[in-house]
Amino acid sequence: MRELLGDAELRELLDPEALDLVERQLQHLDPSYRIRSADGLHDLLIQIGDLTPDEIEARSAMSDTRREIDVLEQSRRIVALPMAGERRYVAVEDVARYRDALGAPLPLGLPESLLEPVRDPTGDLVLRFARSHGPFNAHMFAERYGLGIAVAESLLTRLSDAGRLIEGEFRPGGTDREWVDADVLRRLRSRSLARLRQQVEPVEIDALGRFLISWHGIGSARRGADALLDAIEQLQGAPLTASVLEREILPSRVADYQPAMLDALMAAGEVVWLGVEPLGDRDGRVALYLTDHLARLKGPALGQTKDTPDAAPRGRSADVLEYLREHGASFFAAIHQGTGEGFPQETVDSLWELVWRGLVTNDTLHALRALIRPADARSSRRTRGPSFRSRRLVPQTAEGRWSATSTHFVRSGQAAAMKVSATEWTTATAQQLLTRHGIVTRETTASEGIAGGFSGVYQVLKAMEDAGRVRRGYFVAGLGGAQFAMPAALDQLRSMREPPDEPRSVIVAATDPANPYGAAVKWPQPGSTKQDPAYPAGGGPTRTAGALVVLVDGFLAAYLRRGERELLLFAPDEEPQRSRLIRAAARALAELSAPRGMFLSEIDGAPATTHRAASLFVEAGFLMTAMGLQRRPVPGLRVHANPEPEHEPGTENPEQ
Repeated sequence: MRELLGDAELRELLDPEALDLVERQLQHLDPSYRIRSADGLHDLLIQIGDLTPDEIEARSAMSDTRREIDVLEQSRRIVALPMAGERRYVAVEDVARYRDALGAPLPLGLPESLLEPVRDPTGDLVLRFARSHGPFNAHMFAERYGLGIAVAESLLTRLSDAGRLIEGEFRPGGTDREWVDADVLRRLRSRSLARLRQQVEPVEIDALGRFLISWHGIGSARRGADALLDAIEQLQGAPLTASVLEREILPSRVADYQPAMLDALMAAGEVVWLGVEPLGDRDGRVALYLTDHLARLKGPALGQTKDTPDAAPRGRSADVLEYLREHGASFFAAIHQGTGEGFPQETVDSLWELVWRGLVTNDTLHALRALIRPADARSSRRTRGPSFRSRRLVPQTAEGRWSATSTHFVRSGQAAAMKVSATEWTTATAQQLLTRHGIVTRETTASEGIAGGFSGVYQVLKAMEDAGRVRRGYFVAGLGGAQFAMPAALDQLRSMREPPDEPRSVIVAATDPANPYGAAVKWPQPGSTKQDPAYPAGGGPTRTAGALVVLVDGFLAAYLRRGERELLLFAPDEEPQRSRLIRAAARALAELSAPRGMFLSEIDGAPATTHRAASLFVEAGFLMTAMGLQRRPVPGLRVHANPEPEHEPGTENPEQ
C-alpha cells in the first residue's frame, strides 16, 4: 500500500500550531513543562543536553535559578564546558561524550569512571538532539555544535540509513530535507490529525447536496470531448442505469453531449464499457472506464469473482466467450458462424448474458441503445447518423464488434485482471470513490455495492489519512462518524455551508451519483425534512431508472416518478421557505418540460389540481385541466438529442 500511495506528504499534513506546541513541550519551554527544582534541572540536562544559563532560565519556574545552577556546579552534578563559542552546562554523566564528540576540554578532578571513551559520541548527540526537537535540517545541528555542514549531513545520513532517524520533508513551508525522531514524528502526526479533525464544524445535509452538484460539474456548461473524458474519469466504475446514462447523466455534465461523442472515444480506444447487472429485459446497469484504468478498477465487484467453476458460462455462452478469447474482437456474423448451429437470437442472448457478467463488451454503445429502446422504436427508426438500409441480417441489439473483457487488459498494457492484487484493487477503488464523491462514508460504499463494503476500503482510507492525502472527521451532520474527504473537497464543502441568496434549482436523475438522497442520505418524508418516511399510497421515492429529483440549493424539493405523472414534494411547512422551494421546483420542471410538455396527475398522492401547491405550478406555466396540471410544449424549442423519457405502456397523456 505504501508503494501504491507514495511517500507521506507531511508538509501538508503537519499542523504548524501543533508543531510549535510539541517543540515547546520537548524543549520544556511550555509553562506546564518547566523545571521546579535542582533535581529537575539535572534531569533536564540529561534529557535535552547542553544549555546556556539563559536557556536554563527560560525553562525554569524556580525563584532563583542562578543560585540553583551554582549549587549543582559546586557539587559537581553539572559542569560548564566551552562549545560553539559559548559556555554551556552539561550533566556530569555526559562529559566524556562531549569530549570525544567535540573535543571539549574537561575540568580537573572528575571521577575516572565518568571519563571512559564513548562508543559513538557524535551519534549520541544527534539522537538526543532529535529527541528534543521537531524536524530539523543539517544546518540547525551543525550551527548548534559548531560543525561543518558536510560533517553534520554525513552523521545524519548514517543514522537515517541505520533506521534510527527518519529522513523526509516535514515542516510546512520548508524546502530542505529534514530529519526527525520516530517517536517525535508519531506525536506530531497524532496532534496534527486531531487538530484537522476539529477544524470543520459539521455542515447540514443541504450543504452536501450543493457540494455534490458542484463537485460533479452539474450545469457547468462544459463542452467537448475533454469535458466528456473528465466526466467519465470521475464516474468510472460506478454502476449507472443504461437507460438514463445518455439521457440524463452525461448531458447534465457535458452541455453539448451527443451519443457520437462517446462512440468516438470508444472507437479511439479511450473508453470501455462493461455490464454490471440486468434490470428486467430492456435495461441494466453499466460501468464506464478509461481504458488504462480498467485493469485496476474492474475488481471483484464487476465479475472478477464470478468467473468460477460454479458460475462459469455454459452452453452457447461458453462457446461465444471461448471464440472471442481465441479470435479477438469480432462482428456478430463471425461469432454466430464460429459457435456452431442454432438460431441467431440464441447467440444474441448469449452475448448479453456475458455482457451482464462483465465478461464481454462492445466497441460502441449501439447495441446497448437498441436494447433499451422499446421494440417498436427499434424496428421503426434509428437514432444515430444518416439512415441507410443494411445489407446484413444482424439484429440491432448485436451490432458492432464484440470482444472479451480480458483483451482490453492486454490492449492497455496491463496484466489480466485476475493478477491485480487485492491491495491494488482496494487502493484504486478508494481513490476512485474519493474522486467521484469528494467525501466517502459507509453509506457511500453501500450505495455503490463495493465488494467488501466500507471495511474493504477503510484501511486504505486510513493509510491515505496518515500520508496526509485525505482528512478524516465529522464533516456532514447525520452521516456516519467515519468520514474521509479530499482536502480540496473539504474546502469546497466549507464554502457552501450557507445557501446562496438566489435559489438555484437542478434536476438530475434519481440514480445519478450527484444525488445524495437515497444513497448517502435517507429520503425525507414528503411535506417535511424529517428523516422518518411516511409516504402516500403510491409508495416512497426510490433510485429508480427514469425518476428525477429536483434539488433547490441542495434541498430535496421534489421527486418526479418514472413516467412524469406523479410528483412528491418535500418542502417544509414553515413559510416562506415552503413557497420558496416549491416555486423554484415548479419553475425547474416547467423549464425541463418546455420543449416536450409534461402532465402531472398527482402530487403527494392527491389529485394535482386540488393540492395546495397547484397555484405555484400555474404561476410557473402549467395549466389547470380536468385531469391534472399540464405543461404544453413551447413552439420552436428543440427536444434534447437523447429523447424524451419513455412512458410505460398505458401511461400516455390523455390530454394530448
